Amino acid sequence: MRGTLLLIASLLVPGAAQAAPNAAPPAPAAKPAKAAPPAAAPAVATCTPPEPPPASARPAKPALPDKPACLDAKEGCPGWEAYSYNDAIKAYNLQAQAFRPIADAYLQKLNAYVKASGEYAQCEVNAMQK
Repeated sequence: MRGTLLLIASLLVPGAAQAAPNAAPPAPAAKPAKAAPPAAAPAVATCTPPEPPPASARPAKPALPDKPACLDAKEGCPGWEAYSYNDAIKAYNLQAQAFRPIADAYLQKLNAYVKASGEYAQCEVNAMQK
């Protein structure tokens, strides 16, 4: 990365130093005008930074129900407490099943952002090398 930046800096500095002497004669100025239409400047304008998915779109994983203390006791739980805990686990499993596709969709958006970030960086590097 540092080597790339140094290379880019070395390409930019000599170009700036040579631009001043070449800008004075009218004939060399006409040549760059002919070279400009191949869209060197619009290539820079086409590099648009990607936007990450909003943090508010991040899905929240459902919380596990609290385990009753009587589960670890020798006597176990009374029937009503065992049944209510079992019902809470079933509800959690349903919530977890519903969470999975939402989390996968958010993950796809994140992966698309990462890919777009790489493409944006490559576009910027290409624009600076022209």
